[in-house]
Amino acid sequence: MDIPIHQGYLPGCIGRITALHADYYALQSGFGVYFESRVARELAAFCERYEEHRDGLWLALVEDQIEGAIVIDGLHAQTEGAHLRWFITSDRLRGSGIGKRLLGSALAFCDKRRYPKTSLWTFEGLQAARHLYEQQGFRLVHEQPGKQWGNEVMEQRFERLLP
Repeated sequence: MDIPIHQGYLPGCIGRITALHADYYALQSGFGVYFESRVARELAAFCERYEEHRDGLWLALVEDQIEGAIVIDGLHAQTEGAHLRWFITSDRLRGSGIGKRLLGSALAFCDKRRYPKTSLWTFEGLQAARHLYEQQGFRLVHEQPGKQWGNEVMEQRFERLLP
């Protein structure tokens, strides 16, 4: 299946990306309303301040339906590094290679802009995503127990330096 990747905002993407996260993490990790509302709030704020030269948003589309997404928040890219956020694929596309393509698009964007570092927060147990991150040069730099997603998990921070 040839899955197109759209760069930039599309109407409905905030709701769809939020729903993909809410559905997946409710099943995988028991996250609830706190997590879903946080994703919606922070993603909406990102989209409102989005600047094409600084930030990136990629959407995997199947029959015009958003089935995957990834974001690069470049607001503090030159001082603290770019922030990789909201990386998700639907169950329909999981294992299709689209996650690798989305991640590759986001990192190529960072490299082209010479962002010195790209970082992300995730948590222990998401092995498929961790494998993709490590394939692309991310390294685990910090772990701590935390509740930033609503339930206590072992939070992990990964970083990738400009190659």
